[in-house]
Amino acid sequence: MKFLLSNDDGYFAPGLAMLAQTLQRYGEVAVVAPERDRSGASNSLTLDRPLTVRKAANGFHYVNGTPTDCVHLAVTGLLDFKPDMIFTGINHGPNMGDDTLYSGTVAAATEGFMLGIPSIAVSMAGHSGKHFASAGKIVEQLVERCLEDPFQQPVLLNVNVPDAPPEELGAIQVTRLGRRHCAQPVIKSQNPRGETIYWVGPVGAVQDAGAGTDFGCVASKQVSVTPLMLDLTAYGQLDRISTWLHR
Repeated sequence: MKFLLSNDDGYFAPGLAMLAQTLQRYGEVAVVAPERDRSGASNSLTLDRPLTVRKAANGFHYVNGTPTDCVHLAVTGLLDFKPDMIFTGINHGPNMGDDTLYSGTVAAATEGFMLGIPSIAVSMAGHSGKHFASAGKIVEQLVERCLEDPFQQPVLLNVNVPDAPPEELGAIQVTRLGRRHCAQPVIKSQNPRGETIYWVGPVGAVQDAGAGTDFGCVASKQVSVTPLMLDLTAYGQLDRISTWLHR
């Protein structure tokens, strides 16, 4: 198989190295990742300046752009082959619930999906970063399942693996996205010049972590796999908005 890998933590991230090490056993691996941490970049494309691609000593390519830029460049011109699959991550931290809208890790996989390639975003659902090897084992299982029963059409999967030793992980569960409360207020401060500055506040508390959600699954030390879709149309409101406009 031929794989394209990317992330939002930067080309130097240990999770990306683990992902590459894992997938090299299954075929050809190309890595195109941001030159620095671009967490929270979401699905942004760089259109106001040209991008450069450089190659690190370990063979990874890095781009002075966003995760979406990386996958877009790789698939539409940089690589001399079309990947069979795209993996993004292994992210240092979870990407669950509403957070998937902001995630550069999920965004990079989304770009691959939009380009017609099965794409899987993988995240460590914890912040200690001690057990990337556990996520590597899950990636192995997913690839081997794909080899046994290949996808018949592109899919977009969001995978969250508890930051725990492999022997402590439960089964892989298919889940839906949970929900959070609203984010906390911005943090207002001053820089050394006396100018007012703002930091984005912390995320809100988890609101929906019930049975079947990604939050609930990870809390019970199981691996969450959530199929995602891109059609944002609010179908249930089509008639109501049409009536409102033409009343």
